[in-house]
Amino acid sequence: MPHFQPGPRAPTTVSISLEGQRTENAGTEEFRTQVPSWSPDLEEEGEADPWALPQLKTSDQSWKELSRAGRIRHVVIGVLKGFALLGLLYLFICSLDILSSAFQLLSSKVAGDIFKDNVVLSNPVAGLVIGVLVTVLVQSSSTSSSIVVSMVSSKLLTVRASVPIIMGVNVGTSITSTLVSMAQSGARDEFRRAFGGSAVHGIFNWLTVLVMLPLEIAARALEKLSGLVVGAFTLNSGERAPDILKVLTQPLTHLIVQLDSKAISESATGNVTHSIIKQWCVTREEMTVETVPVKNISECSIQSCFPCGTTLCQERNVTTTVNVELCHHIFVSSTLTDLAIGLILLAGSLLALCSGLVLIVRLLNSVLHGQIAQVVRKVINAEFPFPFGWLSGYLAIVVGAIMTFVVQSSSVFTAAIVPLIGIGVISLDRAYPLFLGSNIGTTTTALLAALASPAEMLLSAVQVSLIHLFFNMAGILLWYVVPTLRLPIPLAKKFGNVTALYRWVAGVYLLFSFFLIPLAVFGLSVAGGVVLAAVGGPVLVLLALVILINALQRHRPAWLPRRLRSWAFLPLWLHSLQPWDRAITACCRCCPHSEDEDAADAAGDKEAHCFENPVVLASQRL
Repeated sequence: MPHFQPGPRAPTTVSISLEGQRTENAGTEEFRTQVPSWSPDLEEEGEADPWALPQLKTSDQSWKELSRAGRIRHVVIGVLKGFALLGLLYLFICSLDILSSAFQLLSSKVAGDIFKDNVVLSNPVAGLVIGVLVTVLVQSSSTSSSIVVSMVSSKLLTVRASVPIIMGVNVGTSITSTLVSMAQSGARDEFRRAFGGSAVHGIFNWLTVLVMLPLEIAARALEKLSGLVVGAFTLNSGERAPDILKVLTQPLTHLIVQLDSKAISESATGNVTHSIIKQWCVTREEMTVETVPVKNISECSIQSCFPCGTTLCQERNVTTTVNVELCHHIFVSSTLTDLAIGLILLAGSLLALCSGLVLIVRLLNSVLHGQIAQVVRKVINAEFPFPFGWLSGYLAIVVGAIMTFVVQSSSVFTAAIVPLIGIGVISLDRAYPLFLGSNIGTTTTALLAALASPAEMLLSAVQVSLIHLFFNMAGILLWYVVPTLRLPIPLAKKFGNVTALYRWVAGVYLLFSFFLIPLAVFGLSVAGGVVLAAVGGPVLVLLALVILINALQRHRPAWLPRRLRSWAFLPLWLHSLQPWDRAITACCRCCPHSEDEDAADAAGDKEAHCFENPVVLASQRL
């Protein structure tokens, strides 16, 4: 039996039984061997916790040690960096807005076609993945929600069918923070924290869906609760709440492109076939008198008729829309199609987004050091004194909701938080309630927008907004109120550890969670509910069985047959990422490596050596 002892680590003595080696006194020979006590996915002893906030850099000289010229220089540089940071944040937010417009140009008609298939929408699972796909395509939960509201108001979609779609909208909006975290993949520890921070948002949404969707199918809880609240109040249409963020960004974004929001919402009803790019920014309605022929002689008893040729005619008032002033963006009167313009905007906005984010992270690293960083970190991660420490998280939820309401966009707020998690200013434990508050804040924004809807759409709009609000509140009750049930945090940390070692896992997660799996479920839903159940049922049963066996391997291995007490009987590629990593890195040799790539290679070699040891292999879980 080969022995493996990495470095100076003191080995741990364990007892392992091997079958097939029989003696005169027993059917199984027990022997003792030396097995390394470490596991590839665990931290090395003596190393710092990668999720702990990193040690902040200190200034070379304190303020008292600086001369007058040095102090002036220090203040001027600080002010310039502050203005540069604000400018980069402004460009970052504007690029997110243009990115959303690009996706809407590329997919608005596709989203409308998806929403118009009422047969598919009657399936709750299909409705869920449609909500995810449409939100990913248009990159805006507000746009997806407005399409749902328009369809419910037009009687093309029932409130019951809209509930799973709203759940999918909530899941799809978390893709923005995941995309933003990819910009920090150059530094391993920053990427670990940033991707874990973005993943905690998506994991929370998926876990809430796993509980609330079956409950909604069985008891229609959200539909009934929202209906009771809407019926208990007398609602009147009011004014729309001001969109503070768009007031600041529109001077720049409207010079690039403007979209007709009414045309986007009506695309789901099939009433719009032309381009959704706005051409006329100033219009007015005029009343004109037209002469129309009378189809029925009885109409002459209501309004006088007069002969016109061989028939009778009447004069009627007709309201027409007159175009007054063209818009001033660069695509006015363009001969390009929406698809071509969308591709141009997509490339430009992604370039601006990634460049701006990299510059923001570098600038934050240079600004947040010494006493400034200590103050910012202490304020954001502060805890109330005992016994009121539990209130700190709930205060963070309130802050997240207020900040999202102020900027009128959960995507912008979460995208701004993720880089701060990466550089170590905000801990994952504090970012989690901030994300939950962001979910609440975006629903209150939608609720105020719904209250400003026309009278014929008011009840439907308010009920759909309340469903969104109650869904997120239920998620907080499930996964935050009880500290032991805050499962998204350890799951996100595990995910971050894996992606720090194998960075391609982040792309696989993004591709499968938001595209391939929803597309597969949607395709099966189109084939019919029977096909979806026949394919999806065995997959879910297999997944549940694997989770159960893993739990038993960890806590009650004696309850399992000897063969199932480890996954050693499976091929290595089924219970280790190392073979996949070798294959992927072999295909990407031309890609540039980051500075800490050698550490990753060493860790990968250690894991490969460990998994080649049959004794260690027998003790590993899937």
